[in-house]
Amino acid sequence: MSLLPVVERHLRAHSVPPSRFGRLVAGDPRFVFDLRRGREPRAATRDRVLAHIARTDAQASKDVRATNSRMEGPHATAL
Repeated sequence: MSLLPVVERHLRAHSVPPSRFGRLVAGDPRFVFDLRRGREPRAATRDRVLAHIARTDAQASKDVRATNSRMEGPHATAL
């Protein structure tokens, strides 16, 4: 499995600029651009990137569930 499609999907889903993502997960603002040019990261870097994506996705799902439960609660009002 290639890392690039996973990263690209994450960037689109969370509206994250590639340079910000690279700086955050790899300390390298060119990380995503280099992946697009064929860079293959080391296993440790790949694991760190995938772990970050999993954490971010889990947090986003949790936030959506919390928002939905507040909207469906006993004090919810119809719009």
